[in-house]
Amino acid sequence: MLSRKNKLVLLKLASLFSVVRGYNILILFIAQYLASIYILAPNMPIRDIILDVNLFLLVIASTFAIASGYLINNFYDAEKDLINRPHKTLLDNYISQKTKLAIYFTLNFLSVILASYVSFKAVIFFSVFIFFLWFYSHKLKKYPFIGTLVASLLAITPFFVVFVYYHNFDMVIFVHATFLFLIISIRELTKDLENLKGDLTQDYRTIPVVYGVKFSKIIISSLVALTLVPTLILIFKKFEIGYMHYYFLLSFILMITFLFFLWKSSSKLQYTLLHNLLKLIIVIGVFSILLIDIDVVLNRVL
Repeated sequence: MLSRKNKLVLLKLASLFSVVRGYNILILFIAQYLASIYILAPNMPIRDIILDVNLFLLVIASTFAIASGYLINNFYDAEKDLINRPHKTLLDNYISQKTKLAIYFTLNFLSVILASYVSFKAVIFFSVFIFFLWFYSHKLKKYPFIGTLVASLLAITPFFVVFVYYHNFDMVIFVHATFLFLIISIRELTKDLENLKGDLTQDYRTIPVVYGVKFSKIIISSLVALTLVPTLILIFKKFEIGYMHYYFLLSFILMITFLFFLWKSSSKLQYTLLHNLLKLIIVIGVFSILLIDIDVVLNRVL
């Protein structure tokens, strides 16, 4: 049996994992490496990519910066989350606001220090990135359109740093990035519908609060239509994505399903399910990168 002190320690660790959304951080870490191996540097031996110290430092710096972003977002949204996510907030509160700030500054410091081992440009990049993560949580997320746009851009920024590192400017990368940006934008707007009650109470001027639920659904539907463009391009164009085209075919079907149920949804639970469907599409997308060319990758490993 664990002692009361040990149980408290475990609860605090679970709380920290929840606050920084450790599952998202893990997926981000895996996604950056898979993107590097299969998409950004497809001709390099896998061993060289995995053992690249500079890449490792950039990936860790990215995860620290994103974790700090989740922390500061949790710090500012404490009252709103009591309304929108009471059970999660109960777990999150095992860590005090003061401790959250201390960890936030520590993670930011470590992120910049790690970047400094790569280059001065990396230091500038992560400093600006960290600033906008804070500015988004403090101000921008409370405003319609700009909040959604900035949140989506910040979400794909960690991939941008790896993209620049490899200097790979192939068109297929931009199509992948467009697809991911649109999916994340749809997810952000769906999350706004899910959190409407708390946003309204705390005077967050999100699109559903300012323009209404119906208008929000029209915007989401338009973004879904736009998402189908890169999806169909990746399915039918002769890009070297191997069996990953099956993922885009699946995402096409899932997005049509999402759109159908979006217009039938009206409760928080229904929007939560739609939000989770979008997260599932993103997570499946990360691991489907493995399908790009299994045989070639096996040869590169060997």
